[in-house]
Amino acid sequence: MAFKMNGAPYGGDNTPIYHVDMEDGVLGKANNNGTIIINKDINDVKQINDVIKHEKVHIDQMKRGDLNYDDKYVYWKGKKYSRAQMKEGAKNLPWEKEAYRNA
Repeated sequence: MAFKMNGAPYGGDNTPIYHVDMEDGVLGKANNNGTIIINKDINDVKQINDVIKHEKVHIDQMKRGDLNYDDKYVYWKGKKYSRAQMKEGAKNLPWEKEAYRNA
């Protein structure tokens, strides 16, 4: 069962944050609905906060209309990227460059 975490030390705003089961190697995800999910197996508060900061960049990217996604594609500033042909979270992806730089 997931639970919501708001405020310090997590979030600090009204972004709903949930700790859930995730596949190995995935630390977090920003959802189209404005929520963030964090791998429930992360126990270190600093790492949790780092993941939240990173995913909040993606939330901001979606709010301003630069980033969107569906099951098959990621859309970045009008360009379509096949999810089947990318390593999601790779630092060289344009939306990830911004998130790694600003988190």
